[in-house]
Amino acid sequence: MDGMLSQEEINALLNGGADSSSSDSAGVSDELSEEEKDAVGEISNISMGTAATTLYSLVNQKVTITTPKVSVTNWEELASSYDRPCVFLQINYREGIEGNNVLVLRERDVKIITDLMMGGIGQASDEPIGELHLSAIGEAMNQMMGSAATSLSSMLKKKIDISPPVASVVDLNEDIGDGIPEFLNSKFVKVAFRMVIGDLVDSEIMQLYPLDFAKSLFEVFTGSQESAAPEPAPAPAPAPAPAPAPAQSQQMAQPQMGQMPMGGQPQMNPQMGQPMMNPYMGAPYMGNPYMPMGDVNVQQAQFQSFNAGTSPLQQQENIGLIMDVPLEVVVELGRTSKSIKEILEFAPGTIVELNKIAGETVDVLVNGKYVAKGEVVVIEESFGVRITEIVK
Repeated sequence: MDGMLSQEEINALLNGGADSSSSDSAGVSDELSEEEKDAVGEISNISMGTAATTLYSLVNQKVTITTPKVSVTNWEELASSYDRPCVFLQINYREGIEGNNVLVLRERDVKIITDLMMGGIGQASDEPIGELHLSAIGEAMNQMMGSAATSLSSMLKKKIDISPPVASVVDLNEDIGDGIPEFLNSKFVKVAFRMVIGDLVDSEIMQLYPLDFAKSLFEVFTGSQESAAPEPAPAPAPAPAPAPAPAQSQQMAQPQMGQMPMGGQPQMNPQMGQPMMNPYMGAPYMGNPYMPMGDVNVQQAQFQSFNAGTSPLQQQENIGLIMDVPLEVVVELGRTSKSIKEILEFAPGTIVELNKIAGETVDVLVNGKYVAKGEVVVIEESFGVRITEIVK
């Protein structure tokens, strides 16, 4: 009546006209608390940190994935703020956790990662993403998320297993298709990371979770934290009194009070008036610590001579340890020296004269060291070198 909206009416408008109590009746709220966001962010941060190490081994480039940002969004907001088309990788948890999530990458990033995995320099071609790209990025994400699941297992103290990721190209401008998870039709959790790969990629990747799955992660995470908390240690029980040793054994183990071993006088503590303790034996030491112990048999140490020759059998065993070590063999046709000006004038068809004459043997280098000479031969469709001389 006064033109002001009540809280119930505001909630109904935000929920698309639905009753504000509908979400409560379903048992799942359409928002995340700050504690739940922190837990999901911590889980994602640890998982993606391990995944970044795995991606580094695949692309041979430094990979950095920053601290995630957790928010609740919907399909329309996601489509308006992200590149399109993009690549969706759907991952299902098969053991340990029930649910699924979607990893979203930009199209250009997928092309660069795929090119690096194939030994390229990280170029993003103009061709559309095909089956080769999807297969390669699926394998990369399979290894990344597999290592992330292992890290998650250690953190939650339970075995977690995932299914192989399913990769597909998605245009965010279009409606959700049959191959897209159903949870994206309503509100879902978005975990955004900044991913940097060398100087080739500086982009954003995302993980999308269902709301109920994010809340279950929070419950599992808090439950594992509570179970991992150390319990207070019980009060130590009084130690039992030691059984008295037989009189004869006690006399043999240590001298009696007032006894003078080896003819010396008991060394007394001037402050306590008691015999001093031997710091090495833990028993009262009654003698003079500087008094000689009597005649001691001292012999000169004997060491094995290093000048003795090694038997052929031992040499063979030692060289056998490195027989499988790979070495780089290079056949060098010749060399020459050119100035920078001459090199800049190179063009297709330019002839470069080497320091070898026609018909002269070529040099064979092993790990950069000149070891042999040879002549070039043809074996079927490949070149080869016949060794003619071993250089001493």
